[in-house]
Amino acid sequence: MKTGMIIVHYNDYESVKSLIDNVKNYSVLDKILIVDNNSNSDIKDRLKGLLNNKIELLEEENKGFSYAINQGSKKLIEELGECNLIISNSDITIHNEKDIGNLINYLSQEDIGVVAPTIIENNSVNRGWRQPSPGLDILMNMVYIHRKIRKKHILYKDDYYRDKISYVDVVSGAFFLIRSETLKEINFLDENVFLYYEENILAKKIKDINKKIIVVNDVDITHNHSVSIDKNLKKIKKFKLQKKSQVYFQKNYNNANILEIGLLKLTAFLSRIILGIVYFFKDIKKH
Repeated sequence: MKTGMIIVHYNDYESVKSLIDNVKNYSVLDKILIVDNNSNSDIKDRLKGLLNNKIELLEEENKGFSYAINQGSKKLIEELGECNLIISNSDITIHNEKDIGNLINYLSQEDIGVVAPTIIENNSVNRGWRQPSPGLDILMNMVYIHRKIRKKHILYKDDYYRDKISYVDVVSGAFFLIRSETLKEINFLDENVFLYYEENILAKKIKDINKKIIVVNDVDITHNHSVSIDKNLKKIKKFKLQKKSQVYFQKNYNNANILEIGLLKLTAFLSRIILGIVYFFKDIKKH
């Protein structure tokens, strides 16, 4: 079965060029598709300089991460037929071509829906997490205590990953593998969320068709996620977008009742007010 790689990109030419240089000679990859989410015209022109018979560019409107993956997947399925699909952010470093082959081997098992490596990012390790219930997400909305809740109830303990593979509820969307037939069986990703919770939604869809999600613990890639300092207004906007996706997920995929939805919205609103006040005084202190 052929393998195609989808790189979701937006206004980050240096990262995508680095990843292309990293993988362009991998024989395990039959096609590399850059899906550009409406970057500025200068970057689009520079992206075209990376293209050849193996590397293609798909220019799309910026309708979110899930939309980009769906459009890229459909194009690769049209070109390659049934295939293995590697979904990747642009700011990824793969250390060894054999690692990709190893991940693909696990993907060939019929009961496996999604395969992911260990992801090294910001001096920490991301191997996946438990699916949050409505009640847990309500608690997770409470700023300054959410880290403790996440560590105790969402993240798996380190010793859970001592074997070669570990079964998890959800894996990071930064890098994962899925078969094209599995993606079609779940009717692709849900495009109703622009950003955030797309991983949880994918995980629920995979579970609903009785397939499993695994992390391969002896394969790791690096997510060069930049630790940029957002302006406080941008942080608040991101927070609002995340909580909108949260309510959508819990309502449509976790059967949250009216009370739970109300509490999700209330705790998100209160936390947004608290963050707004904190950021306001931080701005005053800076000036």
